[in-house]
Amino acid sequence: MSIGKLVQKAYFILIFFLVSNSYAWAFKAEEPCKRLVLYYHDILFDGTDGVNATSAAATNATKLGNTTFGMLVVFDDPVTKDKHLVSPPVARAQGFYFYDTKYVYNAWFAYTLVFNSSEYKGTINIMGADLMPEKTRDLSVVGGTGDFFMTRGIATFETDAVEGIKYFRLKMDIKLYECY
Repeated sequence: MSIGKLVQKAYFILIFFLVSNSYAWAFKAEEPCKRLVLYYHDILFDGTDGVNATSAAATNATKLGNTTFGMLVVFDDPVTKDKHLVSPPVARAQGFYFYDTKYVYNAWFAYTLVFNSSEYKGTINIMGADLMPEKTRDLSVVGGTGDFFMTRGIATFETDAVEGIKYFRLKMDIKLYECY
């Protein structure tokens, strides 16, 4: 084999390793640049307790299947650092969810966490499917403002408490991977 062919093969192998290592580096899971563990409290208006309700059905369920399929709920829910609803809120969750399957309770969320405290100012936008039968579910963090300008990441939901359809609490483990 000629020296030219050897150099060509060596060059090809070097380029191959450099490219494959750069792809491995680019897709390596990094540590989050910011992490928040928060509790989302939802109190659905049941027709009687308008003072304490933080959410209301904007549409009724369709009566298809054995779930609340088709029900759209609009909310302005308190978000706390601990499990207690009476704790001071660190943010408000403002948006909507709707039940999107006929035979299993699943919902699709789109909302903004609005922070206005001495610790954080700004918003985090979250959206995605809440596959309720799963122990944990990941929703996408798709942006933000203020202290969370253009952030991206994952919000892992875990159901922490349920009282029928009237009240539920979610633990949100928010891991941000793009922080500016």
